[in-house]
Amino acid sequence: MKKIITCAAIAALFLTACKNKSATTAPTGDSTAMMLERNKQAALNSDIAYIKGDFNESFKDYAKDFIEYGNGAQKPMKNIDSMKMDGKQLLIGFPDFKVEDLHAVASGDTVIVTGVWSGTFKKDYRKMKATNKSFKMPDADIFVFNKDGKIASHANVQSYLYALYQLDVPMPPKKK
Repeated sequence: MKKIITCAAIAALFLTACKNKSATTAPTGDSTAMMLERNKQAALNSDIAYIKGDFNESFKDYAKDFIEYGNGAQKPMKNIDSMKMDGKQLLIGFPDFKVEDLHAVASGDTVIVTGVWSGTFKKDYRKMKATNKSFKMPDADIFVFNKDGKIASHANVQSYLYALYQLDVPMPPKKK
């Protein structure tokens, strides 16, 4: 009889804990599901605003100590103003730059946004001459959020070389 009462008490405590919403609350007061949804929306909004050329909106949820890793082929960037300027230049070079089929998944402090990016190289960009050719490539953006709910870092997985080959941009000579 003692075992039955003990098991019933444990079951009652377990059920009470499962119904207690504060048991699933993150430090900010949001439930984990709400935090993940908020982070997914912030990442999607950043990509969508970037495509539209609204860089203030695109970078509004970025932390002050944000780091841009790109695809790892270059040195990480920390200056958001430089990133905004580069984005403006990119959209001048690729006026029809767009993304289709955006999807976001979140786990913990990370959101991955996938999509198919495309554009036509109409005007010179950086030191590259426009080719009037188009590219289309799948990519994934990886956003990591800090404890304050701000975007702490961004990286993407696709090499820019994939687009440059499609655009028929001559590759720089290899360094010896």
